[in-house]
Amino acid sequence: MLFTPTYALVQRLLAAKRDLRLEKELATLDGFDAVILDDIGYVQQNRDEMEVLFTFLSERYERKTVIITSNLVFSEWDRIFKDPMTTAAAIDRLVHHSVIIEMTGPSIRNEAAKKRGDPPTTTTSASTTPMKNERSEQPEDRA
Repeated sequence: MLFTPTYALVQRLLAAKRDLRLEKELATLDGFDAVILDDIGYVQQNRDEMEVLFTFLSERYERKTVIITSNLVFSEWDRIFKDPMTTAAAIDRLVHHSVIIEMTGPSIRNEAAKKRGDPPTTTTSASTTPMKNERSEQPEDRA
């Protein structure tokens, strides 16, 4: 399993694309049974970033697990993918065969910040959909 902030995965894929090794990087990521992408809604993708993220999602579609956390409802995902057709295609691939969990209520991070005396941040509902993480074992390290 791989857990990674979405921006980190996007940068990893952009570097691979620049170095003409995107296919190899996607194959490496394919070694993970599940990828968790954290905070997809915080990344405002430019066209290149959107393309590598969409390519990653398309490559895993119906084959491997993807878990996504987001502070955006699907109707606001045009902020991520920029054009309506790509947004619809990405959402279609994600919600097909998925379990969507909407989390509401007080933020655990805000509650912890209050206990520490830190100022709270604004929070919204979050949805979770299958994806992978960067702080995990590498596929070649697994037995």
